[in-house]
Amino acid sequence: MSRRRRESYSDDEDDERSRKRRRTEPVDIEDRLESLITRVGEKSTSSLESNLEGLASVLEADLPNYKVKIMRILCGCVVDLPEKQTVYTTLVGLLNAKNYTCGGEFVEMLVRNLKESLKSGEWENARMMVRFLADLVNCHVLVAASVLQMFDNFVEVTLEDNIPQVRSDVYVYMVLSSLPWVGRELFEKKETELNKLLDTVDAYISKRQKIHVPALRVWSVDEPHPQEEYLDCLWAQIRNLRSNKWLEKQINRPYMAFDSVLCDALQHTLPQIIPPSHNDEMVYPIPRIVFRLFDYTDVPEGTVLPGSHAIERYLIEEQIDRIIHTNYKERKDCAAALLSYPVKNLPLNYMIVEVMFAQLFQLPCAPYIELFYGSTLIELCKLQPSSMPQVLAQASEMLFERIDHMHTICIERLVHWFAYHLSNFHFRWSWEDWSEVTSMDIGMPKAMFVREVLLKCMRFSYHQNIVDSVPATFTTLLPEKPASEYKYDKEGAGSLPGTMAAHQLMSAIKAKCTPDEAAQLLRELPNKFPNGEDNDNSTYHPLKIDVFVSTLLFLGSKSFSHSFAALAKFYPNLKSLAETEEAQIYMLKVVYSTWRTHQQMMVVLVDKMLRTEVVQCQAVANWIFSESMQKDFTSFFVWEILHGTIKKMTKQVNQLQSEVDDARDRLDAAKRKEADGMEIFSDDEVPTEEMIERMEERLETATSQQKNLFLIIFQRFIMVLTEHLAKCESAGIDYNTPWYKWVIERLQHIFLQHHELVFKYINTLESLLFTSDIDIHILEVFQQFCALRS
Repeated sequence: MSRRRRESYSDDEDDERSRKRRRTEPVDIEDRLESLITRVGEKSTSSLESNLEGLASVLEADLPNYKVKIMRILCGCVVDLPEKQTVYTTLVGLLNAKNYTCGGEFVEMLVRNLKESLKSGEWENARMMVRFLADLVNCHVLVAASVLQMFDNFVEVTLEDNIPQVRSDVYVYMVLSSLPWVGRELFEKKETELNKLLDTVDAYISKRQKIHVPALRVWSVDEPHPQEEYLDCLWAQIRNLRSNKWLEKQINRPYMAFDSVLCDALQHTLPQIIPPSHNDEMVYPIPRIVFRLFDYTDVPEGTVLPGSHAIERYLIEEQIDRIIHTNYKERKDCAAALLSYPVKNLPLNYMIVEVMFAQLFQLPCAPYIELFYGSTLIELCKLQPSSMPQVLAQASEMLFERIDHMHTICIERLVHWFAYHLSNFHFRWSWEDWSEVTSMDIGMPKAMFVREVLLKCMRFSYHQNIVDSVPATFTTLLPEKPASEYKYDKEGAGSLPGTMAAHQLMSAIKAKCTPDEAAQLLRELPNKFPNGEDNDNSTYHPLKIDVFVSTLLFLGSKSFSHSFAALAKFYPNLKSLAETEEAQIYMLKVVYSTWRTHQQMMVVLVDKMLRTEVVQCQAVANWIFSESMQKDFTSFFVWEILHGTIKKMTKQVNQLQSEVDDARDRLDAAKRKEADGMEIFSDDEVPTEEMIERMEERLETATSQQKNLFLIIFQRFIMVLTEHLAKCESAGIDYNTPWYKWVIERLQHIFLQHHELVFKYINTLESLLFTSDIDIHILEVFQQFCALRS
């Protein structure tokens, strides 16, 4: 190759490298800016003040080329990293002091984001933005009067007519939760206007309806801690703050160090922010009850737990909440961030544990999956082995002592957490301290809790290991050893009408017969029940179902996989035997009689039969409320099955809805192309109107089935509860028995766990089931549920 050609190629390569550099340099700079901004405030060898000053100078230099990017990153930090709010308000204040125009444009962008969040119902993001805007008053970025005007606009929502209370709640909460940051400034500069605002809030708080409170309480009593509604509690904390001249000791305010710089900066007036009008599609946050576990007598000497109405209690709990929200996807990062939260003379471990349990027990639903709390608490124990395990043990003892007054939903979550926690510590626990439960009736909350914990532990281990882990005195609470029960192999089975066919079927299946050959063996069986009684209902054949299903499950009893394989191979037989709802209910009864001692197998098999559509959701609901399930009606696995059934139905409806929406979008896109004269290719898979109509018919059928499922469940609840109340009244005894507690709270459980779905059918439920003529104790549960969004 000649030198000229080599030089030519070299020039081309240099030009290509130069172009690549030009393409990647802006990306590299943007990534660097994002890293600098998001990491400011983390642990560093330099002081926070010097880091902020340096970062402000760097950003100022980059503003000409990357202004929009910088502002978008900062707006993202407002909602994604609110635990560092004062760090970012200080940074915005420094930028505003250096570049007034930039400060104004940032405020405009944040206000646009706030308006969009209010319009779309992103309430927590909106609250973080309101709080940030309020804190900008302290940094001399915003005029105090304009922030107070925003607060006034929000509080005026309480004066609107014909709106749900939860709408007023969310706007009042945004204002109250911002006052700890900006209250002092407003007090000093606009005291009269601030007092007027607070008077309006006070008038609203005093007239609020609290019908919903009993449905959301973790405990049914107020001893040792009153259970306050979140807005009432925060209002009491704000009033205490007000009486202390708006001075608090918890918020880190780095902008104080830059007061001489910031006070000279020009301030902006906040644009008018009017809450969007209410519409029926808008979904507001459900109220909460403030959870309390510890008080000042429970914490070690040398530390002081702020009182429940001290603003510091709210601020620390809020900060812990936000740290969890930022890090909940990474348990190790979350645990480390929680323990590094800076506090002085405060029992941080106790407050972390209390907030974690508050979230776990939050009704109607915990913010994150239950496994997160278990795994994060274990990480906390690993990071602080000298103190955190003791705090957690103390909390466990206190929860156990108060379990008689705990809501069933929360007891169930406590069972799940405690069993998981024990499984990570070799199932070691001071069981002797709980020996009182061994003499209790199994229906009592403490005894039920221990039994369900041991049952749950078996899912993490095996029967003998659990037996060896508890004292011998706990024998009455130990689960039975899981084993399948096969009636046709027992002593005296020869007198049963299906025994011969069962043995023939077993031999045939072992010889790898086909489904058709198995069906032939059952053909001659009479239409009787397994005990020999005649069956007058010709829609199903109980003896065939019993022989086939019990034999199949017995042969597949070695493991879950064996059972699944058996169900899969003989799926045609199962479908033909379970063509009617009565047949499906009877099939479920056979599954239960076979695997009565193995609750996990029951849960898994019913789920498998639902997924393969061997049984329908309505059949499962009717089976659970049938007479054959009375003995285990309050057992937790039964409700695990019912909630799984509802979720299965919901998933089916959602999937069909998604398919209809997707098909409609593709058809509309094709019509637009056609109107624009563009070619539609055959591989675009455009559905026809007829196809969409068929899909909509399937969706309508599924939605109707979902509605009927809820009607069946609630009707059955009303029937069993009404029967119990009537029996107690006629016998002159107290209706409030342990059984009644479990069942009435399971009714609440259905309402709360599936509240978004149930609200869709609330008018139907009110007109058909929860009418004024049913018992007031049952009706109150429905009224409390309705009040969650009223």
